[in-house]
Amino acid sequence: MARAMSDLAVTPTILTVPGLGGSGSAHWQSLWEKSRPDTRRVDLGMWERPHRNTWVTKLDQAVSSARAPVILVAHSLGCIAVAWWATMSPQPYGWPVAGALLVAPADVDRPQVAVELAPFAPAPKQPLPFPSIVVASGDDPWIDLDRAHSLAVDWGSHFVDAGPQGHLNAASGLGHWPEGQELLDRVLAAAGGPHGEVRSPGDARAILSLPRDRDDRLPLG
Repeated sequence: MARAMSDLAVTPTILTVPGLGGSGSAHWQSLWEKSRPDTRRVDLGMWERPHRNTWVTKLDQAVSSARAPVILVAHSLGCIAVAWWATMSPQPYGWPVAGALLVAPADVDRPQVAVELAPFAPAPKQPLPFPSIVVASGDDPWIDLDRAHSLAVDWGSHFVDAGPQGHLNAASGLGHWPEGQELLDRVLAAAGGPHGEVRSPGDARAILSLPRDRDDRLPLG
């Protein structure tokens, strides 16, 4: 979809989307919100007893009120909320959400899933209408690595194996998580061209898949 260059040549708005329980002060999402002037949190509410449609509505309101283009940075159950938003609120490719970094998605389809996660099942399988990266850990208690990779395939996302780093949260000791910020930079590059234009899906995929090293594993901190 063609758009005026003056409408697009702006700094993207980065919206963080936490998971169950929200993200505490030591979580990398909270640290990014404090250190990056372009970043703010989506207040989904009902953090301890999330409701799928409420979260999707809150996310839709946040996207609608933010200055586009928007980059979503989600963690855990927040990743599933983003996928549901994309399913329930379809958009043209790359606008207003221009990209997403989806970290440690929760497996809402696993047997005996936690009661708080069950309302988000089944996880959507439709490709996301924006370039995205899914990052997962090899020893995440909330999702197996193969399942995380399967979600990435369903969503048309580039997949990154972060190595054994738990749930990629505050307990993982990531601090400001510089490796994650590098991946966010890659999403930003895939989302927009040098003059702010929306990149084609093929160009976006090429940028997202640029290898950090041979097997695209993140170096451990």
